[in-house]
Amino acid sequence: MKRAYLDWNATTPLRPEARQAMADAMDISGNPSSVHAEGRAAKMALEKARETVATTMGAEGADVIFTSCATESAALLLEGREYAAARVEHDAILAWCDPALAVDAEGRVTVDDPGRSTLQIANSETGVLQTLPEGLAVSDLTQGFGKIPLAFNWLGIGAGLVSAHKLGGPKGIGAVVLRKGTELAARLRGGGQEQGRRAGTENLIGIMGFAAAAAAAQRDLETGVWDRIRELRDRLQADLGGAAEGVMFPGAGSERLPNTLAIVTPGWKGETQVMQMDLAGFAVSAGSACSSGKVHASGTLQAMGVSPDMASNAIRVSLGPVTTDDDIARFTDAWLAAHRRWRQRAA
Repeated sequence: MKRAYLDWNATTPLRPEARQAMADAMDISGNPSSVHAEGRAAKMALEKARETVATTMGAEGADVIFTSCATESAALLLEGREYAAARVEHDAILAWCDPALAVDAEGRVTVDDPGRSTLQIANSETGVLQTLPEGLAVSDLTQGFGKIPLAFNWLGIGAGLVSAHKLGGPKGIGAVVLRKGTELAARLRGGGQEQGRRAGTENLIGIMGFAAAAAAAQRDLETGVWDRIRELRDRLQADLGGAAEGVMFPGAGSERLPNTLAIVTPGWKGETQVMQMDLAGFAVSAGSACSSGKVHASGTLQAMGVSPDMASNAIRVSLGPVTTDDDIARFTDAWLAAHRRWRQRAA
């Protein structure tokens, strides 16, 4: 069976450029904190990777602090602070924030006090893009980085967080981006690495893979790869909406990531759809991957005014640079066939 991976917002396949960079990093034996030649070589590779990540994020002159993932980055930025957030945020954000910000039916968030708030740039389930207000304290940039044009220095925010495995890099490496000179107390204390903000010997293999993936993702943006993906997503939405009565696409009235489509079919459970599509050869999800194994309705959709019962009928299809026309055509046929079978059983 020919399979198609359509869950790119959960994690992405490792880019060849990242794989090669990680292999190269394995040959660098020194510790970046050591002063001998081997240590200096490791330090040079580390700082070159940091510069690459900063450049691809439009964060020249800002501080890039490497962490283990976006979840750790969120904890580093948010623990001990009293920031407001919306219920559409990832659980890694909501773990530290008051979910008090208003969300409309299209997934757009209203921020009353930017300096005491955090707001994602893009939602992982619906793809809805947010307009970040000037002076926003923190933004989760994870889903936007590599998929849409993004320049940290132009966003007018205090800090951002990103993760490598969302753009073709390895799992287990992320970053915090701060305006130059911003105070940030370390949560992991020890040797004072990462400018004293995050102790522990740096994961050079992951960091070099991250930088290579970020550079490749930037090339994709510049060459129009994501414009082609948007066309595929829009075709999928049109084909499903035109053939399946009652299907809904939450967030479709807002600007969205080019690759993301949330699909709600009243009465047809999302988990059932995910299993049926898996058997048919397609990897999709029923919401945030970090909620896997939990039987609950999407908090994002409920924040948009969707009932809990209806929110449990959602799946997410997210495309990537290697998604083909054939992948989308085959998925459309498989999903519509499953939909017809479900309608027949429900009749």
